[in-house]
Amino acid sequence: MTRALATLVATLALSVAAAQTTITFWPSSNPEEIAFATQIVADWNAANPGVQVRMQPLPASRSTEEVLLAAIAARTTPDVAANIYPGAISQFVEAGGLFEHDSLPGFLPFMTERSGEDVVRLYTHPSGHVYQIPWKANPVMFAYNVDLLAEAGIDPADLATYSGFLSAARRVHEHWGGAKHLYAPSVDVTWWQRFFDVYTLYIAASGGETLLDAEGNVAFDGEAGLEVFEFLSTLFSEGLAPKGQTAQNRFFGGTALVEQAGPFTMPFYERNAPEGFTFALIPPPVPDRRAGEDVYTYGDPKNIAIFSTSRHPEESWEFIRFILSPENDARFMRITGQIPYRLGMEEDPLFADILEDRPNLPPFLRQNAFTRGVDDTPYLIEIFTAISREYEAAVVQGARTPAEGLRRAAQRARDIVSGFY
Repeated sequence: MTRALATLVATLALSVAAAQTTITFWPSSNPEEIAFATQIVADWNAANPGVQVRMQPLPASRSTEEVLLAAIAARTTPDVAANIYPGAISQFVEAGGLFEHDSLPGFLPFMTERSGEDVVRLYTHPSGHVYQIPWKANPVMFAYNVDLLAEAGIDPADLATYSGFLSAARRVHEHWGGAKHLYAPSVDVTWWQRFFDVYTLYIAASGGETLLDAEGNVAFDGEAGLEVFEFLSTLFSEGLAPKGQTAQNRFFGGTALVEQAGPFTMPFYERNAPEGFTFALIPPPVPDRRAGEDVYTYGDPKNIAIFSTSRHPEESWEFIRFILSPENDARFMRITGQIPYRLGMEEDPLFADILEDRPNLPPFLRQNAFTRGVDDTPYLIEIFTAISREYEAAVVQGARTPAEGLRRAAQRARDIVSGFY
């Protein structure tokens, strides 16, 4: 190669490099989602030499929310992150960290076609802007041990209401002399544990309400909240649920016949369930007054967002559209077992083999139409901490009545929201 030709090649290479756009992408850190992210980034980069994606793991911390708030403050956020918790959106917005996604080309038509108007509306900020892109939900259901429930002579349909559930819990206690329990709610007081017992049951008992009303006022100390506290309190006070913790999985060990489960737990089930273990899925129980109604549950949603520091929001949006394509939603479900916010999956041939290979997914898919997330409030952790403290005192330990525990939790939450604390 002559010197002149070499110079020309080097110049062209520099021109290409200068023209290339690079966007950074932080995916969720669990193994299945890393595998998915690795595949889609490789496919995107191969097909888009002018816009390359650099995938980076989330920096280590106690939570994604802490990582992102720190990055927003330091203005070191990525272009795109795919583990956005809806309950933290207001904090991110107040810190000036998120892009107004509804300003992107074709955003609302694309998202409405994929996820439906109700889902888009659910994740629209009070300002009228959309700061998060609906991605996936993980409906919390109750898994039950098919063989042990049958051995105790219990029809799974009996578990649909509080009265039936408690009767079944007493039957299990009598049948095995207290060696087994129908249900063993967590007694860990960590705030997020309440998502999967108190909060899941509250959403079901209230017909889909969350802890705060439309104006942001505390609203969980009404009829539904009291029913949940009394239901759980009865399990503990009658010795129908254990008050101690164990490192063993009670469900797989056969000492608990029912536990909460979501699509996110199915890979664990597939890897760790004992040979011959058979389970099935049902919605959470509801108060008797709601018997026969559609049952809502906690959806444990996570979304995607573009950050305000991005110099390439439109290119980032094109990458996100690629992530949310029908083919990649199907790939996501195949790899992770989780449920995208996509309409019509049960009838879509793209998903047929996945649902056949994963027979536990269809119940979650049907339940996905009846899910709720959490309130978008900067006080989320404090509110759930208040609930968890009273859960321990009034529900698990019986140190006060369920009504008094609920009242104290709600008053503490009101003080938090009002800025008293």
